[in-house]
Amino acid sequence: MNKIQKFNQICKDIKSLKIQSATTLAKKAFFAYKLFPTKSSKKKLLSLRPTEPMLYNILNKFLDLSFHELDKILKNHQDIINKQIIKLIKNNSVIFTHCHASTIINALIYAKKKNKKFEVYVTETRPLYQGKKTAEELSKKGIKITMFVDSAAKIALTKEQDKEEKTKPVNLVLLGADAITNKGVVNKIGSGMYASIAKINKIPFYIVSDSLKYTDKKVKFEQRNPNEIWKNKKIKIINPAFEFIPKEEITGIISELGTLKYREFLGKINK
Repeated sequence: MNKIQKFNQICKDIKSLKIQSATTLAKKAFFAYKLFPTKSSKKKLLSLRPTEPMLYNILNKFLDLSFHELDKILKNHQDIINKQIIKLIKNNSVIFTHCHASTIINALIYAKKKNKKFEVYVTETRPLYQGKKTAEELSKKGIKITMFVDSAAKIALTKEQDKEEKTKPVNLVLLGADAITNKGVVNKIGSGMYASIAKINKIPFYIVSDSLKYTDKKVKFEQRNPNEIWKNKKIKIINPAFEFIPKEEITGIISELGTLKYREFLGKINK
């Protein structure tokens, strides 16, 4: 495969969501840009996923770096996040997550290696089932997984023991972010529902994210192809990829800047 074929394949994989998680996507896009470091290639890469500030920030702030240098920076950020997450996980915890966030997956695998005992509740994350990828990656590392259909949110996040469904109380909710704004977080559709239920049940709800996902600009919400839901042209289908989580429903943000309340995070990022 030559350079142009590699570039086009990465673009195709980004657009189709074959490449998942904002961090992985940003790194792949950076790699693609380095194949053809031109204004037109940068413009094309930025157009593929408009709800990705990390992609924008990396392609605007780190172009002088090599891919290896960028990778080293992001791995250092991940190491800091890992150490923050492990402080929040108590033995025998039940952790809830939604969709596929590589930062969370890496942190939970790190916690498992450090002999933390916990299990994870994860959603299918329809319509493209990104939650299955999360479940598979964690399960391979020996982490106990229970999967829920998205509409079982109330059952999955209840704090009371539900004998009929045999669920355990969730102690901690960890979600990723596609964009962090001054007013709240944009993440995979369904995230707002889980945030609201967690708040009602007084379950700590944290966003786990590299601070490079912050933006002070308006975020465009991507609408996905209706055919992902149902190939029926007679029926109008709404298929939003993301939704907004108000900052009031977020316990804190865990990033390479530390574990911070929302206002503290904004204070650091806007210095």
